[in-house]
Amino acid sequence: MRAVHFGAGNIGRGFIGEILAANGFEITFVDVNHTIIDALNERKEYEIELADESKEKITVKNVIGINNQTNPEKVIQEIAEADLVTTAIGPNILPFIAELIAKGIQEREMEGNTTPLDIIACENMIGGSAFLEKEVYKYLPETSFTDKYIGFPNAAVDRIVPLQHHEDPLFVQVEPFKEWVIDDSQRKNKEIQLKGVLYVDDLEPYIERKLFSVNTGHATVAYTGALLGYQTIDEAMQDALVVAQLKSVLQETGSLLIAKWGFDAEQHHAYIEKIIHRFQNKNISDAITRVARTPLRKLGYQERFTRPVRELQEHNLTCPHLTATMGIIFNYYDPEDEQSRQLHEMKIHENLEQLIQEVTGINDPKTIGNIKQNVNRYAKQVA
Repeated sequence: MRAVHFGAGNIGRGFIGEILAANGFEITFVDVNHTIIDALNERKEYEIELADESKEKITVKNVIGINNQTNPEKVIQEIAEADLVTTAIGPNILPFIAELIAKGIQEREMEGNTTPLDIIACENMIGGSAFLEKEVYKYLPETSFTDKYIGFPNAAVDRIVPLQHHEDPLFVQVEPFKEWVIDDSQRKNKEIQLKGVLYVDDLEPYIERKLFSVNTGHATVAYTGALLGYQTIDEAMQDALVVAQLKSVLQETGSLLIAKWGFDAEQHHAYIEKIIHRFQNKNISDAITRVARTPLRKLGYQERFTRPVRELQEHNLTCPHLTATMGIIFNYYDPEDEQSRQLHEMKIHENLEQLIQEVTGINDPKTIGNIKQNVNRYAKQVA
């Protein structure tokens, strides 16, 4: 069986690639990074190391690479013949691969390949595959073949893969924990059952649990840690203040998840403890600047802070620690990050209440007032 995977970065190789290879897939990685693509074609394998005491090494074999910038025709042909297509390229890049995927589907139709194909976006976003589907459909003049044979099942993925630099461009270090959940109801090819993947009929609770726990939590550690002058996540996690802020935030998002989806309170508490333990992993030195990058996106209306704040209010539940963290984020500044510079400029030139409304999409004056209070409170600490 053959899989086409868009994104030969650390997550693509260190997570999705590992699971696909363990299930017997030959993998074609599609990327514009010629160093990685050339290395994949030269060696046809790469090594993953687990970031724990064991330092276990896993070799992923039967891999090749295609540079979609220089060889788009080959990518189209690969999609036409593929048994599975996956992505791990970042939500913002998905629209840029849509046309290529659409051409691959059209080629598949021309060749009469009616084997059902699922295209799965493995991104840190709610409804990633549905979003990609909309983008792909923009390039399809006729959709009956796609409607019938191509599925875009949404997925939730969770594995910490830190920013890293090695002499070997293919070597990647990952945490032992991994979770890949796929919406079974949206799949077209039910014959493919990946070991190491959880298939569920309703994905939304799992996506929200991951987003509002792991992503909200990770970002909370990063921004609180940055405020206190730390450089890495594991360093910040040694500070009782950071851990207290993290636990309080996860208690607030946890109360929402339990109220909204009926998660078992005891099981969810164990899930939170597992997350805290993962963030404390001393074998992973994850840069705070990596986890804290793109603050404007992370403060967005549907994102990991604003959305739980809005929904907690709908359930008449309080969230002082979430709004406090948002106050910290508005004061975060990394000159290397474009969105951070942008937010910094906006703060200088715009009315604060207006800025909060513009960035978060929140209209409730009381919530805006709470966030504003925290922005001012942490501005003093930053100064």
